[in-house]
Amino acid sequence: MPQAEWYLSIWQQIDALDKRLFLQLNSGWTNAFFDSILPYFRDPSFWAPLYLLMISFMLLNFGKKGFLWSITLLCTLAITDLVGHRVFKEGFERLRPCSDPDFFRYVRLLVKQCSGGYSFTSNHAANHFGIATFVSVTMYPTFKKWIYLFYAWAFFVGYAQIYVGVHYPLDVLGGGLLGIMAGLLTATIFTSKAGTINLAA
Repeated sequence: MPQAEWYLSIWQQIDALDKRLFLQLNSGWTNAFFDSILPYFRDPSFWAPLYLLMISFMLLNFGKKGFLWSITLLCTLAITDLVGHRVFKEGFERLRPCSDPDFFRYVRLLVKQCSGGYSFTSNHAANHFGIATFVSVTMYPTFKKWIYLFYAWAFFVGYAQIYVGVHYPLDVLGGGLLGIMAGLLTATIFTSKAGTINLAA
């Protein structure tokens, strides 16, 4: 078998498995409670007050260090958005489950309309795993016992993307890994210049 055909065969197997898992998460393991709350979890405007509160707190309490922290956090989001869109979405051009003409009929769509653009990777997952990683590293002295909560939050934001029908599991996994790498990069740069932040200090 030529190498190109071998790669295509492997991808087809991965894609088939990804779609089976999507159908299970989107249509199988569902309940009325998740139907009512998870569409909000993946809505950026739902979390906007939290982001504003977090940045405002850092600016008011940590001065120049808080300003640098906030700018670096925004850089984390810029990296995940730029790389996710320019490199992965435009590079792979994978259709969303809700916009794939051969697949959308099987999708239980819980949002008003299917999001535009391509599916891989999930920028929502990348952004929130990026935030979780950046905060966990830069504020480790404060949150070292509670870091799992940041990742649980990011996980549920990513899971919501699958549950409402706009992303496949592989999209969320890829986005999560991208976010973690971006968060580690920016957190390393921040801590090398300013150190960590300890709210109890």
